[in-house]
Amino acid sequence: MLDPSSSEEESDGIVEEESKEAMAPQAGTRISPSRTTESSGGLAPSSSRSSARPTSPSPSAASEEKEDLEKMQREEDDRKKKLQLYVFVMRCVAYPFNAKQPTDMARRQQKIAKQQLQQTKDRFQAFLNGDTQIVADEAFINAVQSYNEVFLKSDRVAKMVQSGGFSANDFREVFKRHIEKRVRSLPEIDGLSKETVLSSWMAKFDTIYRGDEDPRKAQQRMTASAASELILSKDQLYEMFQNILGIKKFEHQLLYQACQLDNLDEQAAQIRRELDGRLQMADQIARGGKFPKFVSKEMEAMFIEELKSSVNQLMANLESMPVSKGGEFKLQKMKRGHNTSIIDMGQEDENTLSKSDVVLSFTLEVVIMEVVGLKSLAPNRIVYCTMEVEGGEKLQTDQAEASKPTWGTQGDFTTTHPLPGVKVKLFTESTGVLALEDKELGRVVLHPTPNSPKQSELHKMTVTKACPDQDLRIKLAIRMDKPQNMKHCGYLWAFGKNVWKRWKKRFFVLVQVSQYTFAMCSYREKKSEPQELLQLDGYTVDYSDPQPGLDGGRAFFNAVKEGDTVIFASDDEQDRILWVQAMYRATGQSHKPVPPTQVQKLNSKGGASAQMDAPISQFYADRAQKHGMDEFISANPCSFDHASLFEMVQRLTLDHRLNDTFCCLGWFSPGQVFVLDEYCARNGVRGCHRHLCYLRDLLERAESGVIIDPTLLHYSFAFCASHVHGNRPDGLSTVKVDEKERFEDIKERLRVILENQIVNFRYCFPFGRPEGALKATLSLLERVLMKDIVTPVPPEEVKGVIRKCLEQAAQLNYERIQEYATIEGKKREMYEHPVFCLASQVMDLTILEKGQKDQKDPENVGRLVTPAKKLEETIRLAELVIEVLQQNQEHHAEAFAWWTDLMVEHAENFLALYAIDMDAALEIQSPESWDSFPLFQLLNDFLRTDYHLCNGKFHKHLQDLYAPLVVRYVDLMESSIAQSIHKGFERESWEPVNNGSGTSEDLFWKLDALQTFIRDLHWPEEEFAKHLESRIQLMSSNMIENCVKRTKMAFESKLTKSSKSTDFRISPSLCTMFNVMVDAKDQSAKLCAMEMGQEKQYHTQVDELIEESVKEMIQFLVAKFVAILEGVLAKISRYDEGTLFSSFLSFTVKAASKYVDVPKPGMDVADGYVTFVRHSQDMLRDKVNEEVYIERLFDQWYTATMNLLGTWLTERMEQQLHVYQLKILIRITKKKYRDFRLQGVLDSTLNSKMYDTVRNRLTIEEATASVREGGMQGISMKDSDEEDEDDD
Repeated sequence: MLDPSSSEEESDGIVEEESKEAMAPQAGTRISPSRTTESSGGLAPSSSRSSARPTSPSPSAASEEKEDLEKMQREEDDRKKKLQLYVFVMRCVAYPFNAKQPTDMARRQQKIAKQQLQQTKDRFQAFLNGDTQIVADEAFINAVQSYNEVFLKSDRVAKMVQSGGFSANDFREVFKRHIEKRVRSLPEIDGLSKETVLSSWMAKFDTIYRGDEDPRKAQQRMTASAASELILSKDQLYEMFQNILGIKKFEHQLLYQACQLDNLDEQAAQIRRELDGRLQMADQIARGGKFPKFVSKEMEAMFIEELKSSVNQLMANLESMPVSKGGEFKLQKMKRGHNTSIIDMGQEDENTLSKSDVVLSFTLEVVIMEVVGLKSLAPNRIVYCTMEVEGGEKLQTDQAEASKPTWGTQGDFTTTHPLPGVKVKLFTESTGVLALEDKELGRVVLHPTPNSPKQSELHKMTVTKACPDQDLRIKLAIRMDKPQNMKHCGYLWAFGKNVWKRWKKRFFVLVQVSQYTFAMCSYREKKSEPQELLQLDGYTVDYSDPQPGLDGGRAFFNAVKEGDTVIFASDDEQDRILWVQAMYRATGQSHKPVPPTQVQKLNSKGGASAQMDAPISQFYADRAQKHGMDEFISANPCSFDHASLFEMVQRLTLDHRLNDTFCCLGWFSPGQVFVLDEYCARNGVRGCHRHLCYLRDLLERAESGVIIDPTLLHYSFAFCASHVHGNRPDGLSTVKVDEKERFEDIKERLRVILENQIVNFRYCFPFGRPEGALKATLSLLERVLMKDIVTPVPPEEVKGVIRKCLEQAAQLNYERIQEYATIEGKKREMYEHPVFCLASQVMDLTILEKGQKDQKDPENVGRLVTPAKKLEETIRLAELVIEVLQQNQEHHAEAFAWWTDLMVEHAENFLALYAIDMDAALEIQSPESWDSFPLFQLLNDFLRTDYHLCNGKFHKHLQDLYAPLVVRYVDLMESSIAQSIHKGFERESWEPVNNGSGTSEDLFWKLDALQTFIRDLHWPEEEFAKHLESRIQLMSSNMIENCVKRTKMAFESKLTKSSKSTDFRISPSLCTMFNVMVDAKDQSAKLCAMEMGQEKQYHTQVDELIEESVKEMIQFLVAKFVAILEGVLAKISRYDEGTLFSSFLSFTVKAASKYVDVPKPGMDVADGYVTFVRHSQDMLRDKVNEEVYIERLFDQWYTATMNLLGTWLTERMEQQLHVYQLKILIRITKKKYRDFRLQGVLDSTLNSKMYDTVRNRLTIEEATASVREGGMQGISMKDSDEEDEDDD
């Protein structure tokens, strides 16, 4: 855009160059305004075509030509309308006096485009593929994986991005909400808070989202965009509305310069003319009775009062604006005042000015440069100057030598005289001894005005008698600033009836006292108050012809008021034009003075020199007229239908806003709001009309899929509702019939859209975005359902509407996930196919064709789907159902907080639709198949944790469906386990397997698996859950009891069939049977124990049975050990004293010992028994898993065998033991004692009374035998190392 302050020559050249195309209708597609006015809107035909013989066109060709012409005419009319509209908008921007740019609007974030979404997907996928340098733990990677799959790849997100409803902040907030649950579920770590983890994860998310982009550039871009969202300058606003209305740069420049938008006085005058026109229009409506159609006849009088009141308010706003001569546009400093005085143009007496009201204040700068022609003084003489403004202080320059009298000194003065007298004197220092004052050499007296030249000039000085230099000149500059309330000044000839009664040249100043009060004042020299003044209220200024009889002045103009005429004349034409323009702005008249025709002709024929006679504003106006812009500039704003114009500019602004880079959701930017507010206030656009148009435009966009903030809709709807029902939100009491009808129509459209959005809440507000939009939609629906603004709608009515919407939403959501599951299943089938090698586009096409074929032949589809496949699809559909319900709870439940029961109903309806497909899938499953239980577990695990859905309709239905299956499954498992026990123990080899035998391990595994299965079902109904648990406990108890009994029987049978001699060995199978008992005891504690009071009886009974069985098994084994010892004792009983066999054996051994070495008799028996004992102890200790049982067995074993020895010796108390008996018993006793002590048998058991009896008897017998036999050959009851070595 060109600078409005650019020079006249440069701007003219640029405009001429840019407008060549517009001025040439043969080459352009658009007709210029000047051309259309001259040629009646048609294109000028070329000469070649006009010379050719015309042909008769066909009807179709003629109609097409007519349509083209009509189209061109419509485009031209639209262009003219936009140009005119742009003129009004420019004036609103140039001089705002009602509105200001809001600074409290919510900041809008940058919009995410489709390309940015794809880029974000690629960045997150690169992170998951490990292609980035970001270090992350497994938990964060899982969170990103879930975010990528659930959110970024969602079709709902893609659709939302396409409609412009997602910002980068939304992506970040969704991820933050997504990970908060995950972080809270992480275990506590000392020194690391979960807030720190959350912050760290968000920082990593930002790094992934940003990618390789420099964060500083992103920050700079965000800062720049945020600044553009806040306060815009005038140039930025002009440029914005150029884009909105399609205005070209050169058109803007022409309009800008011709409208004098940089001249705030002209803009204020334009506003005054507009307001005066609106008052006149109100009077015309009142006189003519042409009122709009209101809902009540009484509103017609109120309408006129409202029009006048609004104009008076605008006048008050304008009056409160500071009077200024222009400057930089700073909106923040322009504040609306609180002046309640309403200016009436006709009440002169109340607003008559006095001379003191127009006192001005001027600032003068006097700069003395040098003195020329000072020759009479000696070169070294000191000279200086003084300067003063009459009535003010005197200032002095520095001293200088007469050879070089230059200073450059500036003096600043203030005065109230429009024609001040400035005195400058030249002095030299006196050389006389008695001289009291310096000698004055010369002086000059000047009377500057604000129009005086600002550059330095030479002025001839009036010399004194003491100065011989007669041609003394001084070079100085006087700059007199124009005060803000002085609009123009200069010398004029004037003559009037009441003032300036003599035709005389005077110095005039046009003074602005306030926005509506101006005065023409004439001043004399050195006077601060005007000699005479004329208040311009009610006057009309215009050019006039020279008046005969008035000598003086060349260019005449006059100011006319009813009963009074004042004639003015200036010395040149340019000055007259400037005066007329200044007074035209001051009077506020509707008629715009036009310079006489002969002056324009003179200027057009006089070349460059003639052009300089007219001011630059007139030049810009002429150029605008040349380009056809004059009709837009000079158009009377009061003659336009601003309601329709505003409707157009608001619609175009909304389109521009929705297509910019911000996620606006329909909200205008602060700059747009400012311009629209100013336009409405300045041109009287009714607030209800504005918001009705806004609502209509927003609803049209919403119906086409654009995301609109429901809060914005609520604001505009509430305003319109309040107005239609007479609540005066903008101070207007009148309501038009058209407004009421349009409001009712929009209300119905809004209700339909809101209900549709609630039905599609998952797709209109995916993942709860935009934040709070769904909640605002529900609130707006409640407001729309109200009959008026006072009576609230009954809660049941609102609830009924929302219930109906949610019922439809359930149907819609289920159909959508069915479609998604079908497409996903077909894609998976194609991927799993061994010859799959097609591209994704071909795959999608194939799926589409297959889907169409399936629709044509549904029976074929039914034949191809197997029960297993159907069940798999049902489970996948269940996963999607659960995902939908979880997302509803996470992202949408808060919005429905007031209607929680309706959301529960929605979920139940949604699940009821799924139940139909689930029932159909389960019906075709085989009765012998248990593959459907994962479906129950999946659904039940979700439902039982949901407070509202637990034991709801669908949950009850699911339980009713699966309860018979569970019971049948348990029955079959019980029968199967019982059969496996029976067959298993019949074929049992008792080989050790883990903690028991093969049969016992299989039994316990099945029981544990069954119990785990029942436990994992988490059956929600407490009574049936207790029944199942009790049933499983009882079955486990019976099965374990059967196992224990069968094991005990096998143990007893095994022992019975085994040898009773010292050749007997404890086999691994016997140890395995012990281990089965041990394992049964451990499993019973897990499988049969319940934490419910009397239900512990199952565990107690089994435990008692196991203990009793183990006790009996130990008894069986101890009896076996006792029987073996009895066999040993039976062998040595043959050596009892007094028997024939004893004497024979003794003689044989003695006779044989004379010839050969005879082994110690009886040692093989003793060694065999000791070996048996040690082997049995080692086997039991090594193979049996329960230490308690081993210790109990060893205690009973030791005690029983020791008792047996004691009994055997007691029976032979009267007999003396044979030496061989003695040796065997000593060896058996000593070894038994030592071995059992090594096995951990307690000393109290080892050193029993029976052991002491046996030991004492054997010790006595040993002593007797030593005396009688002469020794025991090293065998003794005493402990000795030699015997130990022999034993080893």
